[in-house]
Amino acid sequence: MVEKYSIRTDLALEQKERFESDNVEVQGVILEEEYDEEREIRVTTVKIETEKGAKTMGKPVGTYITMEAPNMAVPDEEYHREVSKELAEFIKGMVPEKKESYQVLVVGLGNRQVTPDALGPYVVDNLNITRHIFKEYGRYAMGDDEMEIVSAIVPGVMGQTGMETVEIIRGVVAETKPDFVVAIDALAARNSRRLNRTVQIADTGINPGSGVGNHRNGITKDTVGIPVIAIGVPTVVDAATIVNDTMENLLQALESSEALKGVGLVMQGYSAAEKYELVKELISPHLNGMFVTPKDIDDTVKRISYTISEALNILFSGTATA
Repeated sequence: MVEKYSIRTDLALEQKERFESDNVEVQGVILEEEYDEEREIRVTTVKIETEKGAKTMGKPVGTYITMEAPNMAVPDEEYHREVSKELAEFIKGMVPEKKESYQVLVVGLGNRQVTPDALGPYVVDNLNITRHIFKEYGRYAMGDDEMEIVSAIVPGVMGQTGMETVEIIRGVVAETKPDFVVAIDALAARNSRRLNRTVQIADTGINPGSGVGNHRNGITKDTVGIPVIAIGVPTVVDAATIVNDTMENLLQALESSEALKGVGLVMQGYSAAEKYELVKELISPHLNGMFVTPKDIDDTVKRISYTISEALNILFSGTATA
Protein backbone atom coordinates (compact mmCIF):
# COMPACT_ATOMS: atom_id res chain seq x y z
CA MET A 1 0.00 0.00 0.00
CA VAL A 2 2.88 2.36 0.81
CA GLU A 3 4.37 2.09 -2.67
CA LYS A 4 1.05 2.82 -4.39
CA TYR A 5 0.76 6.43 -3.31
CA SER A 6 3.46 8.96 -4.14
CA ILE A 7 3.10 12.52 -2.93
CA ARG A 8 5.44 14.79 -4.83
CA THR A 9 7.95 16.29 -2.45
CA ASP A 10 11.72 16.62 -2.27
CA LEU A 11 11.67 17.03 1.51
CA ALA A 12 12.54 13.97 3.62
CA LEU A 13 10.65 15.59 6.50
CA GLU A 14 7.41 15.56 4.50
CA GLN A 15 7.87 11.93 3.53
CA LYS A 16 8.24 11.04 7.21
CA GLU A 17 5.19 13.16 8.14
CA ARG A 18 3.15 11.38 5.49
CA PHE A 19 3.76 7.98 7.08
CA GLU A 20 3.08 9.33 10.57
CA SER A 21 -0.26 10.77 9.43
CA ASP A 22 -1.17 7.30 8.11
CA ASN A 23 0.06 5.69 11.36
CA VAL A 24 2.75 3.79 9.46
CA GLU A 25 5.96 3.19 11.41
CA VAL A 26 9.05 3.36 9.22
CA GLN A 27 11.81 1.04 10.43
CA GLY A 28 15.37 2.35 10.24
CA VAL A 29 14.39 6.05 10.19
CA ILE A 30 15.02 8.38 13.13
CA LEU A 31 13.51 11.86 13.51
CA GLU A 32 14.89 14.51 15.87
CA GLU A 33 13.38 17.96 16.33
CA GLU A 34 14.47 21.24 17.93
CA TYR A 35 12.52 24.50 18.16
CA ASP A 36 13.90 27.96 18.83
CA GLU A 37 10.85 29.77 20.14
CA GLU A 38 12.46 33.22 20.15
CA ARG A 39 13.37 33.14 16.43
CA GLU A 40 10.57 30.74 15.45
CA ILE A 41 13.04 28.38 13.79
CA ARG A 42 12.31 24.66 13.77
CA VAL A 43 15.14 22.26 12.88
CA THR A 44 14.22 18.67 12.06
CA THR A 45 16.81 15.98 11.41
CA VAL A 46 15.73 12.85 9.55
CA LYS A 47 18.31 10.05 9.65
CA ILE A 48 17.73 7.14 7.28
CA GLU A 49 19.93 4.39 8.69
CA THR A 50 18.96 1.22 6.81
CA GLU A 51 18.34 0.19 3.22
CA LYS A 52 14.83 -0.90 4.19
CA GLY A 53 14.13 2.58 5.58
CA ALA A 54 15.60 4.12 2.42
CA LYS A 55 13.32 2.01 0.20
CA THR A 56 10.23 2.95 2.20
CA MET A 57 11.11 6.66 2.24
CA GLY A 58 12.17 6.68 -1.40
CA LYS A 59 15.40 8.44 -0.44
CA PRO A 60 19.02 7.25 0.01
CA VAL A 61 20.55 6.34 3.36
CA GLY A 62 21.90 9.49 4.99
CA THR A 63 21.10 12.60 7.03
CA TYR A 64 18.56 15.25 6.04
CA ILE A 65 18.40 18.47 8.06
CA THR A 66 15.39 20.70 7.48
CA MET A 67 15.32 24.27 8.82
CA GLU A 68 11.88 25.86 8.84
CA ALA A 69 11.97 29.63 9.33
CA PRO A 70 8.64 31.36 8.52
CA ASN A 71 10.28 34.80 8.48
CA MET A 72 12.63 33.81 5.65
CA ALA A 73 10.00 35.18 3.29
CA VAL A 74 10.30 38.59 4.98
CA PRO A 75 12.98 41.13 3.91
CA ASP A 76 14.64 41.32 7.33
CA GLU A 77 18.43 41.47 6.82
CA GLU A 78 19.31 40.80 10.45
CA TYR A 79 17.07 37.73 10.56
CA HIS A 80 18.53 36.39 7.31
CA ARG A 81 22.04 36.91 8.66
CA GLU A 82 21.17 34.75 11.67
CA VAL A 83 19.76 32.08 9.37
CA SER A 84 22.97 32.20 7.27
CA LYS A 85 25.12 31.63 10.37
CA GLU A 86 23.02 28.67 11.45
CA LEU A 87 23.03 27.17 7.94
CA ALA A 88 26.83 27.50 7.86
CA GLU A 89 27.06 25.37 11.01
CA PHE A 90 24.78 22.67 9.58
CA ILE A 91 26.72 22.54 6.31
CA LYS A 92 30.00 22.41 8.25
CA GLY A 93 28.70 19.36 10.10
CA MET A 94 28.22 17.57 6.79
CA VAL A 95 31.67 18.32 5.36
CA PRO A 96 32.91 14.76 4.79
CA GLU A 97 36.58 15.19 5.65
CA LYS A 98 37.87 17.22 8.56
CA LYS A 99 41.28 18.45 7.45
CA GLU A 100 43.31 21.64 7.53
CA SER A 101 42.17 22.86 4.12
CA TYR A 102 40.08 21.56 1.26
CA GLN A 103 38.78 22.37 -2.18
CA VAL A 104 35.06 22.64 -2.81
CA LEU A 105 33.08 22.82 -6.05
CA VAL A 106 29.76 24.64 -5.72
CA VAL A 107 27.17 23.73 -8.37
CA GLY A 108 24.22 26.03 -9.00
CA LEU A 109 21.57 23.71 -10.45
CA GLY A 110 18.51 24.95 -12.32
CA ASN A 111 17.42 27.23 -15.12
CA ARG A 112 18.25 30.90 -14.68
CA GLN A 113 15.48 31.82 -17.16
CA VAL A 114 12.75 30.26 -14.97
CA THR A 115 12.51 32.22 -11.73
CA PRO A 116 11.34 29.43 -9.36
CA ASP A 117 14.19 27.27 -10.71
CA ALA A 118 16.88 30.00 -10.59
CA LEU A 119 17.93 29.50 -6.94
CA GLY A 120 21.17 27.64 -7.76
CA PRO A 121 22.46 30.12 -10.35
CA TYR A 122 21.59 33.07 -8.08
CA VAL A 123 23.54 31.52 -5.18
CA VAL A 124 26.65 31.16 -7.36
CA ASP A 125 26.33 34.83 -8.42
CA ASN A 126 27.04 35.93 -4.83
CA LEU A 127 29.75 33.42 -3.91
CA ASN A 128 33.28 34.38 -2.98
CA ILE A 129 35.17 32.39 -5.65
CA THR A 130 38.84 31.88 -4.77
CA ARG A 131 40.35 29.00 -6.78
CA HIS A 132 41.79 31.19 -9.52
CA ILE A 133 43.45 33.47 -6.96
CA PHE A 134 44.99 30.53 -5.10
CA LYS A 135 46.32 29.12 -8.37
CA GLU A 136 47.81 32.45 -9.41
CA TYR A 137 49.21 33.77 -6.14
CA GLY A 138 49.07 30.94 -3.58
CA ARG A 139 47.16 30.55 -0.32
CA TYR A 140 48.95 33.27 1.64
CA ALA A 141 48.12 35.94 -0.95
CA MET A 142 44.57 35.82 0.38
CA GLY A 143 45.71 36.94 3.82
CA ASP A 144 43.56 34.34 5.56
CA ASP A 145 44.84 30.87 6.41
CA GLU A 146 41.31 29.60 7.01
CA MET A 147 40.00 30.51 3.57
CA GLU A 148 39.16 27.48 1.43
CA ILE A 149 39.63 26.96 -2.31
CA VAL A 150 36.21 27.54 -3.86
CA SER A 151 35.23 27.07 -7.50
CA ALA A 152 31.72 27.11 -8.95
CA ILE A 153 29.74 26.28 -12.07
CA VAL A 154 26.20 26.84 -13.32
CA PRO A 155 25.72 23.87 -15.70
CA GLY A 156 22.25 24.88 -16.91
CA VAL A 157 19.66 22.28 -17.85
CA MET A 158 19.57 19.60 -20.52
CA GLY A 159 17.33 21.68 -22.78
CA GLN A 160 20.07 24.33 -22.92
CA THR A 161 23.18 22.13 -23.12
CA GLY A 162 22.06 18.78 -24.54
CA MET A 163 24.00 17.12 -21.73
CA GLU A 164 23.01 15.53 -18.43
CA THR A 165 24.10 17.83 -15.61
CA VAL A 166 25.94 14.96 -13.96
CA GLU A 167 28.09 14.53 -17.10
CA ILE A 168 29.21 18.17 -16.89
CA ILE A 169 29.95 17.93 -13.17
CA ARG A 170 31.84 14.67 -13.61
CA GLY A 171 34.07 16.31 -16.20
CA VAL A 172 34.77 19.33 -14.01
CA VAL A 173 35.48 17.11 -10.99
CA ALA A 174 37.97 15.02 -13.01
CA GLU A 175 39.78 18.16 -14.16
CA THR A 176 39.80 20.29 -10.97
CA LYS A 177 39.82 17.50 -8.33
CA PRO A 178 37.78 19.09 -5.51
CA ASP A 179 37.33 17.26 -2.22
CA PHE A 180 33.54 17.47 -2.35
CA VAL A 181 30.63 19.12 -4.16
CA VAL A 182 27.96 21.44 -2.74
CA ALA A 183 24.91 21.35 -5.03
CA ILE A 184 22.13 23.94 -4.68
CA ASP A 185 18.72 23.42 -6.26
CA ALA A 186 15.09 24.53 -6.05
CA LEU A 187 12.76 21.85 -4.65
CA ALA A 188 9.09 20.92 -4.67
CA ALA A 189 7.14 20.74 -1.40
CA ARG A 190 4.00 18.95 -0.29
CA ASN A 191 2.95 21.72 2.08
CA SER A 192 2.44 25.18 0.58
CA ARG A 193 3.34 26.80 3.94
CA ARG A 194 6.92 25.58 3.49
CA LEU A 195 7.46 27.40 0.18
CA ASN A 196 10.42 29.81 0.41
CA ARG A 197 10.51 29.31 4.18
CA THR A 198 12.41 26.03 4.41
CA VAL A 199 15.96 24.90 3.69
CA GLN A 200 16.95 21.22 3.42
CA ILE A 201 20.58 20.12 3.71
CA ALA A 202 21.49 16.51 2.93
CA ASP A 203 24.72 14.51 2.73
CA THR A 204 23.26 12.16 0.12
CA GLY A 205 23.49 14.26 -3.02
CA ILE A 206 20.49 15.26 -5.13
CA ASN A 207 18.22 14.11 -7.96
CA PRO A 208 17.40 17.24 -10.00
CA GLY A 209 13.76 17.57 -11.05
CA SER A 210 12.49 14.57 -9.08
CA GLY A 211 9.95 16.61 -7.12
CA VAL A 212 8.22 17.78 -10.30
CA GLY A 213 8.38 14.40 -12.02
CA ASN A 214 11.21 15.47 -14.36
CA HIS A 215 13.75 12.83 -13.35
CA ARG A 216 17.38 13.43 -14.27
CA ASN A 217 20.42 11.39 -13.31
CA GLY A 218 21.36 11.84 -9.67
CA ILE A 219 24.32 13.91 -8.54
CA THR A 220 25.72 11.69 -5.79
CA LYS A 221 28.99 10.24 -4.56
CA ASP A 222 28.37 7.19 -6.76
CA THR A 223 27.86 9.24 -9.94
CA VAL A 224 30.54 11.95 -9.55
CA GLY A 225 33.11 10.07 -7.47
CA ILE A 226 33.27 12.44 -4.46
CA PRO A 227 30.85 13.30 -1.63
CA VAL A 228 27.96 15.64 -2.49
CA ILE A 229 26.22 17.94 -0.01
CA ALA A 230 22.82 19.08 -1.29
CA ILE A 231 21.12 22.34 -0.29
CA GLY A 232 17.57 22.99 -1.46
CA VAL A 233 14.65 25.35 -0.92
CA PRO A 234 11.09 24.44 -1.98
CA THR A 235 9.80 27.06 -4.43
CA VAL A 236 6.90 25.20 -6.06
CA VAL A 237 3.96 23.02 -5.05
CA ASP A 238 1.78 20.98 -7.40
CA ALA A 239 -1.86 21.86 -8.11
CA ALA A 240 -3.15 18.59 -6.64
CA THR A 241 -1.64 19.55 -3.28
CA ILE A 242 -3.47 22.88 -3.23
CA VAL A 243 -6.79 21.22 -4.13
CA ASN A 244 -6.15 18.52 -1.52
CA ASP A 245 -5.45 21.08 1.20
CA THR A 246 -8.60 22.98 0.22
CA MET A 247 -10.60 19.77 0.44
CA GLU A 248 -9.19 19.05 3.91
CA ASN A 249 -10.27 22.53 5.06
CA LEU A 250 -13.72 21.96 3.56
CA LEU A 251 -14.12 18.64 5.38
CA GLN A 252 -13.15 20.28 8.67
CA ALA A 253 -15.70 23.03 8.03
CA LEU A 254 -18.38 20.44 7.27
CA GLU A 255 -17.64 18.55 10.47
CA SER A 256 -18.06 21.72 12.53
CA SER A 257 -21.44 22.42 10.92
CA GLU A 258 -24.39 20.64 12.54
CA ALA A 259 -26.48 20.81 9.37
CA LEU A 260 -23.75 19.34 7.09
CA LYS A 261 -21.90 17.15 9.56
CA GLY A 262 -22.59 13.86 7.77
CA VAL A 263 -21.42 15.02 4.35
CA GLY A 264 -17.75 14.48 5.11
CA LEU A 265 -18.17 11.05 6.74
CA VAL A 266 -17.49 9.22 3.49
CA MET A 267 -13.94 10.60 3.43
CA GLN A 268 -13.04 9.67 7.01
CA GLY A 269 -11.86 6.20 6.05
CA TYR A 270 -9.33 7.55 3.55
CA SER A 271 -5.68 8.02 4.48
CA ALA A 272 -3.89 11.26 3.56
CA ALA A 273 -2.19 9.57 0.60
CA GLU A 274 -5.46 8.07 -0.65
CA LYS A 275 -7.18 11.46 -0.49
CA TYR A 276 -4.29 12.95 -2.46
CA GLU A 277 -4.58 10.27 -5.16
CA LEU A 278 -8.35 10.80 -5.35
CA VAL A 279 -7.84 14.54 -5.85
CA LYS A 280 -5.31 13.88 -8.63
CA GLU A 281 -7.90 11.75 -10.43
CA LEU A 282 -10.73 14.25 -9.96
CA ILE A 283 -9.06 17.50 -11.00
CA SER A 284 -8.82 18.47 -14.63
CA PRO A 285 -6.05 16.69 -16.59
CA HIS A 286 -4.80 20.15 -17.50
CA LEU A 287 -4.21 20.94 -13.82
CA ASN A 288 -2.68 17.58 -12.89
CA GLY A 289 0.78 18.50 -14.22
CA MET A 290 0.68 22.10 -13.05
CA PHE A 291 3.05 23.47 -10.43
CA VAL A 292 2.37 26.72 -8.60
CA THR A 293 4.72 29.29 -7.09
CA PRO A 294 4.03 32.43 -4.98
CA LYS A 295 3.48 35.71 -6.84
CA ASP A 296 6.47 37.39 -5.16
CA ILE A 297 8.86 34.62 -6.22
CA ASP A 298 11.25 37.03 -8.01
CA ASP A 299 12.18 38.94 -4.87
CA THR A 300 11.96 35.92 -2.58
CA VAL A 301 14.28 33.67 -4.58
CA LYS A 302 16.91 36.43 -4.83
CA ARG A 303 16.69 37.08 -1.09
CA ILE A 304 16.94 33.41 -0.10
CA SER A 305 19.75 32.76 -2.60
CA TYR A 306 21.71 35.54 -0.93
CA THR A 307 21.05 33.97 2.48
CA ILE A 308 22.46 30.63 1.26
CA SER A 309 25.46 32.22 -0.49
CA GLU A 310 26.24 34.12 2.71
CA ALA A 311 26.18 30.84 4.65
CA LEU A 312 28.69 29.35 2.19
CA ASN A 313 30.86 32.47 2.29
CA ILE A 314 30.89 32.37 6.10
CA LEU A 315 31.90 28.71 6.04
CA PHE A 316 34.49 28.74 3.24
CA SER A 317 35.83 32.31 3.41
CA GLY A 318 35.37 33.05 7.09
CA THR A 319 33.29 36.12 6.31
CA ALA A 320 30.15 37.25 4.54
CA THR A 321 30.25 39.60 1.60
CA ALA A 322 29.46 43.26 2.21
